[in-house]
Amino acid sequence: VLPSLFILIGLSWVYIEFGNVPVVAGIFYGIKPAVTAIVVHAAHRIGSRALKNGWLWAIAAASFVAIFALNVPFPLIVLAAAVLGYIGGKVLPDKFVTAGKHGSGKASYGPALIDDDTPPPAHARFRWSYLLKLILIGAALWMLPMGLLTVIFGWQGTLTQMGWFFTKAALLTFGGAYAVLPYVYQGAVGHYGWLSPTQMIDGLALGETTPGPLIMVVTFVGFIGSYIHPMFGTDHPFLAGAVAAVLVTWFTFLPSFLFILAGGPLVESTHNELKFTAPLTGITAAVVGVILNLALFFGYHVLWPNGFGGGFEWASALIAAAAAIALFYFKRGVIQVLVMSALAGLAVQLSMR
Repeated sequence: VLPSLFILIGLSWVYIEFGNVPVVAGIFYGIKPAVTAIVVHAAHRIGSRALKNGWLWAIAAASFVAIFALNVPFPLIVLAAAVLGYIGGKVLPDKFVTAGKHGSGKASYGPALIDDDTPPPAHARFRWSYLLKLILIGAALWMLPMGLLTVIFGWQGTLTQMGWFFTKAALLTFGGAYAVLPYVYQGAVGHYGWLSPTQMIDGLALGETTPGPLIMVVTFVGFIGSYIHPMFGTDHPFLAGAVAAVLVTWFTFLPSFLFILAGGPLVESTHNELKFTAPLTGITAAVVGVILNLALFFGYHVLWPNGFGGGFEWASALIAAAAAIALFYFKRGVIQVLVMSALAGLAVQLSMR
């Protein structure tokens, strides 16, 4: 996380200061359609594993319609999918166990040192005292910076609202960064106006090209939002952006680490219990529809940057198609696809000058 944080702060500054330089603009011109193909590939990859029957396909389709056509908030989609999964686990248990099954096991690598029958060590067993201690520590680590931000900037201050918003986003990261990005877009772009749709796509492109988890794109959102609306005066936009990037990353990852430390023993104690796994199966199915919506969102803004009336970007479409072929047919890695797409975009932009 730390290397990605520093790298993204630096790249975000380069983006905001030199984004209109022909070389930088050309690189982003090629990366953005590639990101669209990458998101489609992610939806296919997750869907091929998660959607094993018609009921799960129906949940995925319903979640897509809900967020695409009805603009239903992502938290409600997650909640509805969990409820459907829980009910489905009671009524149709055989339809909601696919996500928890192991592979076919055709390849044998010998006995495992730790397998499903190995009892958990003492430190990994669930204890109420341990859980309470973690909750108190986590609450203190969250309340101290949030309290300071509220006192210094007020509850409606940009940094305070960023801390609160990304805390909520962290609690909804079911399915990874691709799933929560629509929620981040709804808040950061649609509600708060911290950055534009184009900047959001560019941020995901940067997130794909840097080491670390993709959810680090929130660092870019925090930096750009605070750089454009500096809290420390117009003479210190970089300081404002860097502080916001650090705070956003803190509030995003703190709940995740607490969930792992506190929930790990609980997960082990509920292993293969359908009443716990079926809701997650439903959520995973819903995430596929949400990710597909994200792909369409990116595709629209990349291929029609000025709206449907502003003309179609044929060069971007060709780059996206080539990236999709590389991912689906030739099984190329994401970094390889991004590098080739960046070079193609640079060539297109330089040829147009």
